[in-house]
Amino acid sequence: MDILKFSEDLVNSDIKLSLSCIIFNGISVKREHSQKLDKYISEISKKVKDTYTLETIKDNEIIRKYRDFNWHYLKIDPPKIRPSAEALIRRILGDKNIPQISNIVDAYNWVSIETLIPIGAYDFDVLTYPMTVRYSKENEEFVQLGGKVISLKGNEIILVDASNRVIFQYPYRDADFSKVTNKTKNLLLISYGVPGISIELLENSLKKFNYVLEIISDTQFSSSEIKKIKNY
Repeated sequence: MDILKFSEDLVNSDIKLSLSCIIFNGISVKREHSQKLDKYISEISKKVKDTYTLETIKDNEIIRKYRDFNWHYLKIDPPKIRPSAEALIRRILGDKNIPQISNIVDAYNWVSIETLIPIGAYDFDVLTYPMTVRYSKENEEFVQLGGKVISLKGNEIILVDASNRVIFQYPYRDADFSKVTNKTKNLLLISYGVPGISIELLENSLKKFNYVLEIISDTQFSSSEIKKIKNY
């Protein structure tokens, strides 16, 4: 069964979107970090500080693609709501802490920082399938990560499951109900593309997470093949 698809109106639109996804079975979510995860985080933090400044990060080619998408298609002012990877990188450059949530959540956040690709992680077992990327409906309810409830305007691009629950507001905001917790055993990871971002970059971000998980995990897990979909 295909677990991800685009709605017909997005298939027929001029917005070129792509996604990659992978499923991990038998993961162990822990509050504590391993020394190997801390080492990876330290290495990426140093790389970020050696590569970018607060003034130059916005000019990175990948970051620019996501900024342009937010502005041209979603009418979001980039300084107000930045692409997720850029927002995390700016925290590092500003010597602000990135909150420690769990080994899994922190690992994919830091992979997103390294690859500059927005990545969402979800508890596979709480979702219904197939999931659909579509336009929102006016006044459709979205419970954001953290529990804040907003009413969508009808022009947002969202990901919903087969029960029409909003999982993700494209390409930067996750839902609360599908978040990764210490009860999560099976993980769905999705990388989100926008016009100008190759599907290979999305695939590589998931491969990087798989590599990091293999290093930091102290339990046996399995992973699916990476699935790639696009609306063009």
